[in-house]
Amino acid sequence: MTRMICIVCPIGCEMEVTMEGGVVLVKGNQCPRGIDYAQAEMTDPRRTLATTVYVLGGARPLASVRVDNVPKDGMMEAMAAIRKINVPAPVIMGQAIAEIEVRGEIFPVVATSTVPGYYFV
Repeated sequence: MTRMICIVCPIGCEMEVTMEGGVVLVKGNQCPRGIDYAQAEMTDPRRTLATTVYVLGGARPLASVRVDNVPKDGMMEAMAAIRKINVPAPVIMGQAIAEIEVRGEIFPVVATSTVPGYYFV
C-alpha cells in the first residue's frame, strides 16, 4: 500500500493506493480525478523539469526553461541532454528553443524567461 496526497484539485485528498494484479485500487479520493492521478502516479509518473540553459551573446548568460511531462525515472537523462544546449540570443519567453529525447520520447524545451541580445555599438 502507498499513501499519497492528490494534487489535482484544492481538496488534497489523502489516498491509499494498492496494486493488485496490475490493477490500481484507490481509497480516500473524493472525486474521479483522484483515481486518474493515482493510476498515473503508480504506472507512469511524470514531472515538469525546470532548469536553465546557456545563452550565447545575450544580455544574461542563462535563460530559464522547462520541459513538461518528463518520465520521473528519466530526469537525469533529461538534465544531461539539456546541459549540452547553448542557445543564441535573443530568447523569447514561450519559445521552443530545442528538443530533447528521453526514454525514446521527444520533448520540447520551452523558454520561461526572455533574454535580449547584447549588441555592441
